[in-house]
Amino acid sequence: MAAMKRPEDVASIDVYTAKGLLSVGHRYLDVRTVEEFNKSHVENALNSPYMFITEEGRVKNPEFLTQISSILKKQDHLVVGCNSGGRSLKACVDLLNEGFQHVTNMEGGYSAWVDSELAHDKPTEDLKVACKFRP
Repeated sequence: MAAMKRPEDVASIDVYTAKGLLSVGHRYLDVRTVEEFNKSHVENALNSPYMFITEEGRVKNPEFLTQISSILKKQDHLVVGCNSGGRSLKACVDLLNEGFQHVTNMEGGYSAWVDSELAHDKPTEDLKVACKFRP
């Protein structure tokens, strides 16, 4: 049996590399909540929340891998993003361990995409500064 993947096993790319990959057919998987996704997202992105915001705090979506397996194939080339890169890194680990072969984490997440002025719509200012832990 293959060894379990860990966060250090995940390939991470910057937003410009991600944009290039998307232009040649990679799929963008946005793992933010539906509320975050509905505010603004990468063009043609698929959305499946990795976590839900509950009264107890963030809770992992128990259906995440089932949802992904129903919309994507294990050989699809995926760029995974969230708001700042944390959830997407965890999602990449789970996807790799589930047998997805071509999974890449977009560093900095959607907030970096917006900051780099790659967003096709003009997101609100609150989205640009939503990640207060940025360097």
